[in-house]
Amino acid sequence: MHRGIYEAASGMLVQETHLDVITNNLANVDTPGYKRRISATADFSALLDRIEKVSEDGETKITTVLPADMPFKGREVIGSVALAAIFSEDVMDTFPGVVKTSENPLDIAIDGPGFFSLSDEEGNTYYTRAGNFTLDNNGNIVNPNGLMLQGEGGNLSVGNNAEAVEVNKAGQVIVKREGLEQEVIGRVAVFNFERPTYLRHMANNLLVPTEQSGEAENVENPKIWSGMLEASNVEVVTEMARMIEAQRIYEGASKALMTHDEQTSKLITSFSRG
Repeated sequence: MHRGIYEAASGMLVQETHLDVITNNLANVDTPGYKRRISATADFSALLDRIEKVSEDGETKITTVLPADMPFKGREVIGSVALAAIFSEDVMDTFPGVVKTSENPLDIAIDGPGFFSLSDEEGNTYYTRAGNFTLDNNGNIVNPNGLMLQGEGGNLSVGNNAEAVEVNKAGQVIVKREGLEQEVIGRVAVFNFERPTYLRHMANNLLVPTEQSGEAENVENPKIWSGMLEASNVEVVTEMARMIEAQRIYEGASKALMTHDEQTSKLITSFSRG
């Protein structure tokens, strides 16, 4: 009886987390370059019984023991229902968003996979698909939060006497100064990861690598769209459908929990009378 209560309660907790992920996606539907996150669920027993085994070649391999084969001491597993459901992970959907024309010549978008690299004053590095950049008071190309866009040789800075700045398809930053010819001051750096879906979201639409995503790798000869901005890849209809589904599952688990609670109460009452 308690097994059903644990299963229903864990299901409710999982759906709460799913709703949090969906709500965050909907909140960023108008955020340039935002990549929606997709959540996944796993059986608790499958995660609990991951066994690390060292093979003859010295590599550690992980195997999963099925509930029916779990080595319970003096207990027998009845049925194949998992002991509980838990939130497994949420990953990033890297599908590109729609690219729209912008009036800002420093709005840029990546044609294909990859991410822009940003740096703060403390030297921390972040990654993003949002290409809405401007010039700060020192002539640095920065994002709306003041983080500096990275070129192949470091921060991209055009100085204080630039009449016009643009980025061509090869990612070169071209500056026009009064009385001088156009000058290429650097090239926008684009990076990619072995498994970009495992990049972790931070505040302000920033991404940081994780152990699962791997380290950043430079993309050679990236294609850049100048004067264009990539929109979020969040689809409102899809997210609303996922939200309704999560709410329905939550309600079903809640009813199951109440039913098991009532049955447990009746069972206790019956035995107490005997």
